[in-house]
Amino acid sequence: MSFQQHLIALDLDGTLLTDDKKISSYTKEMIMKAQMAGHIVVIATGRPYRASEIYYNELNLKTPIVNFNGAFVHHPIDHNWGLYHTPLHLNTAKDIVEASEQYDIKNILAEVMDDIYFHYHDEKYLNIFNFGNPKIETGDLKQILTHDPTSILIHAEESHVQEIRSYLSDVHAEMIDHRKWGAPWHIIEIVKAGLNKAVGLKKIADYYQIPRSRIIAFGDEDNDLEMIDYAGFGIAMGNAIDELKSLAKDITTTNEQDGVGKALANILKLDN
Repeated sequence: MSFQQHLIALDLDGTLLTDDKKISSYTKEMIMKAQMAGHIVVIATGRPYRASEIYYNELNLKTPIVNFNGAFVHHPIDHNWGLYHTPLHLNTAKDIVEASEQYDIKNILAEVMDDIYFHYHDEKYLNIFNFGNPKIETGDLKQILTHDPTSILIHAEESHVQEIRSYLSDVHAEMIDHRKWGAPWHIIEIVKAGLNKAVGLKKIADYYQIPRSRIIAFGDEDNDLEMIDYAGFGIAMGNAIDELKSLAKDITTTNEQDGVGKALANILKLDN
């Protein structure tokens, strides 16, 4: 039987990465084996590139990457591949900031690629979002934000998350898509309407001419739903949300139990 090349798409947090943000040695070994066998491995994450580059390099990838849940897709090595940046409209962003102030929010962040704008100063956030040394500015986003943001993050009290998401769906449904982060962060992430990881993954699959039937994708949260649905082998982690598990073609073990590595070994017969 002739070799069939697969495209493997990896979410980072809660999927490829253990809870302490490492790639387990077994999973890394299986990913390396898959690459050596001729399969294509890509990262598809909600993180910006600066916060995923460390894992891109650790896996010795030479492929495009999906960041900001599909709002930014590019090839870190091949600059001729193309750069797809699809930000929110500035006016929409400012409307959202103004409306969010009615709720009991902890903070609002706007990311313009590698520049981060905080609505309120808070050292706790600086530690989390400082990964990759972005340029950071703090102040009223309605004033200091002057460019279309790649994404907006609203950190709210848990009891207000659903109310804010309902408001966003009612008022801005045609302009934006929004997701929530997993615990412990009660964060609503907002990108331009129509964007998700599957949109970015399709660009990459088309480039490599890999059909959906030979795409293996791994995820655990609601920002992985479209990608898991799109992939021929959409695989939910053992620690994934129930909605993703019900959509997935299969469920592997958790991110703490080499879930990605075990599934790849099984599907691609890497342990043989």
